[in-house]
Amino acid sequence: MNEKFEHLLLRAEQLISRIESVLPQPLSNPDWTASVAYRYRKRSSGHGALEPVRHVGAMRLADLKEIEPQKEKIQTNTLQFVSGKPANNVLLTGARGTGKSSLIKACLNEYAARGLRLIEVDKADLIDLPDIVDVVSERPEKFIVFCDDLSFEDGEPGYKALKSILDGSVAATTPNVLIYATSNRRHLLPEYLKENLTYTHTEDGEVHPGEGVEEKISLSERFGLWVSFYPFTQNEYLIIVAQWLTSFGVAPAAIEAARQDSLVWALERGSRSGRVAYQFARDYAGKQAVV
Repeated sequence: MNEKFEHLLLRAEQLISRIESVLPQPLSNPDWTASVAYRYRKRSSGHGALEPVRHVGAMRLADLKEIEPQKEKIQTNTLQFVSGKPANNVLLTGARGTGKSSLIKACLNEYAARGLRLIEVDKADLIDLPDIVDVVSERPEKFIVFCDDLSFEDGEPGYKALKSILDGSVAATTPNVLIYATSNRRHLLPEYLKENLTYTHTEDGEVHPGEGVEEKISLSERFGLWVSFYPFTQNEYLIIVAQWLTSFGVAPAAIEAARQDSLVWALERGSRSGRVAYQFARDYAGKQAVV
């Protein structure tokens, strides 16, 4: 009888252990000495974890050209933040490949020695943002929660979680956390022509369709600082190409000779962006090195 009881007890303990292994666990602290940047990853089991980024990109503020007004705004806000002074959550919007994400990474490298840290969170995981904020709230470092290429479709759960954290939750804002987000949409949600019409009701029964527009812009308005980026002119693009070629050690004569090729490269890709300039410079410098 005792053997049967012990066997049943063992089976019960094993079953409980298996159930506990698949239940969501509280978010734990990572090794904060392992890196200056972390990614929030959610496994299929539902467990979330902050994983250190082992190889952080070496982007520097001096590497970013032709975006001086935007750079000044972001750098000033970030410096206020790491200095313990009031600073704003930031929304960077505009043309693709113009340096939005690179500018945030460059600020991390600039101020990491002063305690700045970055946590990258995917849009789908923003519902766990309150848990992330709770984990870092007692840390001495300053944390930028970074959401890249952020936009929402109607009804996505991360939208309300982010909106609450930015400004609206009953909990006080954590002073050592800011949200920096990049997006190609200024208002982060799709907007439709019918929402801007002045009629007083819609076919589906909406009495005040204008309030739908207000809801769509309410999230972006909770970012205290908006920074807009614009497509580069041809001359600006060539300056950026030259800067990247110089950083790769290409000789001045070769940089001058590369102008036409860089314009063709941009034409083939339909964009004169900083990203395209960087990709051309890598290709050109690599070919020069193997000649």
